[in-house]
Amino acid sequence: MASPTETFPEIPRVEAADPETQRRKRRGWSLGQKLVLGMLGLMALSVFGGYGFLQFTEGKIDRIEASELTSLKILAGGSDEIVNVLVVGVDDRSALPDDWDARRYGVVAGRRTDVMILAHLVPGERIQMLSIPRDLKVNIPGHGTNRINASYVLGGPDLLVQTIQAETGIPIHHYIEIDFAGVGAIVDSLGGVTLDFNYPARDRTSGFSTEAGRHTLHGEQAVAYARSRHYEIFKNGEWRSSAAGDISRTGRQQEILIAMFRQVTSPSSVFNLPTFLPTFADQITADEGLNLALMADLGRDALTLESRDIDNATLPVKNSKGSDGRAYVVPTDATQAVIDAFLAGEPFPTES
Repeated sequence: MASPTETFPEIPRVEAADPETQRRKRRGWSLGQKLVLGMLGLMALSVFGGYGFLQFTEGKIDRIEASELTSLKILAGGSDEIVNVLVVGVDDRSALPDDWDARRYGVVAGRRTDVMILAHLVPGERIQMLSIPRDLKVNIPGHGTNRINASYVLGGPDLLVQTIQAETGIPIHHYIEIDFAGVGAIVDSLGGVTLDFNYPARDRTSGFSTEAGRHTLHGEQAVAYARSRHYEIFKNGEWRSSAAGDISRTGRQQEILIAMFRQVTSPSSVFNLPTFLPTFADQITADEGLNLALMADLGRDALTLESRDIDNATLPVKNSKGSDGRAYVVPTDATQAVIDAFLAGEPFPTES
């Protein structure tokens, strides 16, 4: 019988708080804790309120010129307008840190889209994230039928934006791109992200491995979890494969994003913010219109929410074999209802 640990390194476990600590948390913050948090808040404001710091942070963002992203939609400027952002995770193995195990990623040249998430903030209510499966069968303008992630390879960010808008009817106002190494660096700048695991889990291809329980993942581990395609759990004495493929994988990607949001909004992260913000800016590529003022507005509204206010879904799809013999996924009867909910800023249907 296989051992749940085998030869994989164990991720350090975060121990549960003792009963007295839990009782104090249930009673709420003490006056002393509130004073400390207030002082930390003032420290953060003194750092981030400086115009020089803001300029420094924004200057670290790589920009895509407006002439190269002409398919983005222009906002009308209404105060209640929802801003849709396409977040793209790029598979670029040339940028992996030297201390990462490059064997886990293989030798593949070029850049491809590995993650596509549409996101927006409904002020005071929720953050919505809608993942687009990369094997979705679409008509790529000027190139015919293909998987949706091929649009990036064929025409870069602009063709990807154009294809997603044509397929879903969702207007895209801003674009953010990040690669594996960037996600890892951002996670590390936050001191890691904490996830709960009901069972020991592994992916022998991506290198992910954990025991059951609550664990804090550092950058490389978080990336290995998010990109896992051969995810297994150890249950009832044996390793069992997660057969849902890329659909389960998009769920793990969303888990990492939600955990990052939870960490950013945690009081314990105040001391990490001076590192997190420049790191985040340094690791992303964005359109010219996504300026710091807009990000500050969105961030201020987002900080009024909690992680339970994040409503996430993957576009409902089913497997299909194309006339070209290739495997695709295609929309189901539930797909349009999910798109309509996203367009309206309403909660996703529970049956999705």
